[in-house]
Amino acid sequence: MKRFMTVAALAMAASVGLQAQKPMSAPKGGKAISDELIGIFFEDISSSADGGLCAELLQNGSFEFNPAERDGWGPGTAWRFQRPGHSLGYMEPRMDNPLHPNNPTYMRIHIERVKEFYDYKGWKGVGLENGGFDGILLKAGQKYTFSAFLRNVKGAAKQVRVALVEPQGWGKDPKLLAEATVSAASSSWQKAVAELTPSADCKNAVLQILVLNTGAMDIDDISLMPEDTYKGHGLRKDLVQALADLKPRFMRFPGGCVVHGGGDGFWNTYRWKTTIGPRHERRSLKNTWGYHQSMGLGYYEYFQLCEDLGMAPLPILPCGVSCQGTNGGWNMWPTQAQDVCPMSEMDEWTQDALDLIEWANGDVNTTWGRKRAEQGHPKPFGLKYLGIGNEEKITPEFAERFKYMYERITKAHPEIVIVGTAGPGSHPENPDFENGWKLAEELGMPILDEHYYEQNKYFLSSRQYDKYPRDRKTKVYLGEYASKDKKLIDALAEGLYLLHVERNGDVVCMTSYAPLFARKNATNWNPDLIYFDNERPFLTCSYYIQQMFGQSAGQYFYGDCVRFDGDKAGDVQPLADVHYGQSVVLNVKTRRLYVKLCNATAETKKANLNLSRFGRMKSATKTVLQGQPDDENNFDQQPIAPVKTSVKMQSRMDMELAPYSFTMLEVQL
Repeated sequence: MKRFMTVAALAMAASVGLQAQKPMSAPKGGKAISDELIGIFFEDISSSADGGLCAELLQNGSFEFNPAERDGWGPGTAWRFQRPGHSLGYMEPRMDNPLHPNNPTYMRIHIERVKEFYDYKGWKGVGLENGGFDGILLKAGQKYTFSAFLRNVKGAAKQVRVALVEPQGWGKDPKLLAEATVSAASSSWQKAVAELTPSADCKNAVLQILVLNTGAMDIDDISLMPEDTYKGHGLRKDLVQALADLKPRFMRFPGGCVVHGGGDGFWNTYRWKTTIGPRHERRSLKNTWGYHQSMGLGYYEYFQLCEDLGMAPLPILPCGVSCQGTNGGWNMWPTQAQDVCPMSEMDEWTQDALDLIEWANGDVNTTWGRKRAEQGHPKPFGLKYLGIGNEEKITPEFAERFKYMYERITKAHPEIVIVGTAGPGSHPENPDFENGWKLAEELGMPILDEHYYEQNKYFLSSRQYDKYPRDRKTKVYLGEYASKDKKLIDALAEGLYLLHVERNGDVVCMTSYAPLFARKNATNWNPDLIYFDNERPFLTCSYYIQQMFGQSAGQYFYGDCVRFDGDKAGDVQPLADVHYGQSVVLNVKTRRLYVKLCNATAETKKANLNLSRFGRMKSATKTVLQGQPDDENNFDQQPIAPVKTSVKMQSRMDMELAPYSFTMLEVQL
């Protein structure tokens, strides 16, 4: 188990400033468990990337939207043609001589006349307008960087006015918030950059790009980025901070079903190599969930985010097998709906994995390590985990392709911990679950990824990991799970289940709630851990449960330090019909003890604590999340949040637990 207890624990110690603390010895009676139990899983679902975690403020900046993604979409989606004053002209999408083969569509702006009309004083030109994602949110005095590739096609050099404005309605001049002028003089593509600083706050601003000279000009890869992003790395600060506050030990990405592509064929599979390098060289894709992925958030940004938050990266790669759920595949169950690539093509998929390891871990003298360095990161990222496949139906075809990749990757890189899949719906009655575990044991796989979404009664009552064999080489990663609602009782059910997971932390090495993010008015799946709009994140009850578990990682579990009134003598494991529970976890590196107590019943419960084996307790903080079972945090109100207080601890003490509450004691030893 040592491989599960290294990077994350050190990151935790650093984050709380306890590097100088001398590690302690674990008292007797503890069980060694993983201290990487709580991580996050990011998938671009519900507009989590573009319009979400990626701080880019413009939509369809490269004109690559198309009808295959959504009916009625095209290069001009999210753009409006503008010709204020009495200017004349038109716009024309083109694909000849593009900026880059991966970014084939651009817009040509034809300018026939530029004139200022008396109703539009100060406004003239021919060009485009973009309102971002439900409007562009601007803060007065903050800097925003505009950039675009321009090419002068006809006529003299072009002056281009770039303006952030607040619309004032039909027939009225927009309110000018910031402006700059850039030039298009070259007959080849050239990048233009301008800095814009708004004079006032605005929630619904638009960007206008107006060409002020007659002729024709091409434009592509248009961007508007706030200067103030998380550590300057292009991600939205408030959303990343919400992740940082979870104290996650790892991040799984980019999916999920996104790994397989949109189900239209292998041409649309997510391939990591086309998501790195300069943005205009990345290949955008149809998203599995029915919209467009620009790849402004790509593998480089994923790895950089992991580094910024002290998380171990866990990338998931496709393995030549499609998701059986696309194009109505779920409705064909149990009929096989998978598409598989020929075995003769599996070397390509395998090489992608080997190249990713070199890109992440190779020095600057290797082919792919050099590409990483050229993007600005000469130091290796330190990849430890690699997933192959995502909840595919465990057919003979899948097993053959998985084995092919697994054997070649582990032979070339025995230091990499491979994560496999137990198929969709990881329950013992599911044949894929049985077949997935058979394959894992045949290969001696280190970790197997289980997924399940259930009603809260399942999480309140299931004790499935108590029954797992303790001598298996393969550990469990619970990569996707959630109770199927976002009320307090659902969060408490998940908390009770995580207590069960901690008790089985010798079998389960990692977990991650799913999905992670969802944008207001663009939600594909419910529930989600964090909802957001342009202004702020909205944290669910489940978020706060995940946060408490993320903040309380340790290396040893103690199951006999807490007893509840009414328990029979000797009971240390709650029965399936008992909706309360406890866990005591010790972090020997930070010298902190965590006591977690869940009461998902309608009655007050009394718990008796005996912590005498841990010695002197210097200080303690109590965090309590409580309310009514149907309470729910949403966009209109956030009634549920944890309350922290300082408490005086005794080696032996009783505690009363309010109905529908979760309590965590953090004790400094």
